Amino acid sequence: MTGRVLIIDDDRKFCRLLAAFAEEDGHQVVEAYTLEEGLAITREQAFDLVFLDVRLPDGNGLAALPSLRGNHTAEIVIITSAGDPDGAEMAVQSGAWDYLQKPFTCEQVKRQIARAITYRRQKAAALPPSTVERDEIVGQSHALHGALFMASRAAETDATVLITGETGTGKELFARVIHRNSLRANGPFVTVDCAALPASLAEALLFGHTRGAFTGVEHSREGLLASAHGGTLFLDEVGELPYAVQKAFLRVLQERRFRAIGSEHERESDFRVLASTHRDLDAMVSAGQFRDDLLHRLRPMTLEVPPLRKRMEDVENIVLWHVERRCKAVRAEVKELTPELMEALVRYPWPGNVRELLGSLDAALASAGSAPTLFSVHLPTAIRAHLARTAIAPDDVSSKRARQGNLGSLRDHRDRRVSELEREYLARLMERTGGNIQEACRVSELSRSRLYALLKKHGLLEPDRH
Repeated sequence: MTGRVLIIDDDRKFCRLLAAFAEEDGHQVVEAYTLEEGLAITREQAFDLVFLDVRLPDGNGLAALPSLRGNHTAEIVIITSAGDPDGAEMAVQSGAWDYLQKPFTCEQVKRQIARAITYRRQKAAALPPSTVERDEIVGQSHALHGALFMASRAAETDATVLITGETGTGKELFARVIHRNSLRANGPFVTVDCAALPASLAEALLFGHTRGAFTGVEHSREGLLASAHGGTLFLDEVGELPYAVQKAFLRVLQERRFRAIGSEHERESDFRVLASTHRDLDAMVSAGQFRDDLLHRLRPMTLEVPPLRKRMEDVENIVLWHVERRCKAVRAEVKELTPELMEALVRYPWPGNVRELLGSLDAALASAGSAPTLFSVHLPTAIRAHLARTAIAPDDVSSKRARQGNLGSLRDHRDRRVSELEREYLARLMERTGGNIQEACRVSELSRSRLYALLKKHGLLEPDRH
């Protein structure tokens, strides 16, 4: 079983050796010598496996894992140095398929590639996300496809799942997808808003209480744990769970038994736990803000929900779906959307993710009133102001400042001149070689992948040139 392999490492001899081992088994190999070059290549090409070095001249490989995973669904093998246990641990914790330690043998490399590609193909052949009841999760991007795949896998088990992601990405929606596609779908889905859980009342709300447990309490009340019996308990933003409650909750996760406040008897509740967080729980553990033993209980499985900026191709579908839904809800004709509006929505980076996008659409619909068409002017002022500012290219700003007598920093001036010279050289190179990539690589002493990246950067890569 052969596949496509990308190697990102600044050691050219090492890249060539690794590539030779892979090519012996018929795999297609592309090499990149910087992080920027590797990321650029993954935006244009799909791979089955990526070998990624940690220490690169322009950045840390581990820090780039989310970007690499967002560009495509390849398995990633981190390259670590001999005697570097921290690097191996970080590789696995960062979501890598595995790690490869230098020095290595030909057999180790071939075995690593074969296993990763087999796993990837089997994963792709498993239940496709299109068969998952996804409710309000809209889109077809690679990043969303990967998250839905993990949700489908989680739905097949009864394991606890920790759902991570930025605020506004839709973590609760993914929790509901897991629940509704699981064997517990007919049971209750009970949400615990940990951020709004007062420490003084947390145990009473979770475990319940009996009559007379507190002064003035005349009735017993069932807690959220009992309400979740037979279904799913969703701990929304579990990083906000009061520290004093975490120990008591740990026992509940271990035994599924609890005692209501004021009661002498324990109760059992059969529930599945899903939890979400936008915080770095490992950092909170180090800071003494979150229990290490509770964290281990919460993440037998993890699901990372991608931010909207990693799935911008989904924006148009989300917009059309939401506008149609809102208009039909008030029995109004579905409004038309101008091309300028759609262009503005795709250009904006959406730091608040899908939640901000939907909120902005609601504001635009309210601003438009009964008008049949949505224009970009209907968007919130803050968004239009941001787009207006970013519409002015940095080069235009630099040129204007130069004309006004402000030369800018030496570094900016040097970078502009280097870029101009770089483009001029590449244009002459392609003209001199008649567009022959192989000859251009020989003359320039650049790798094929690096040449492609530079040509694309300067807009010199013709559409039909491969």
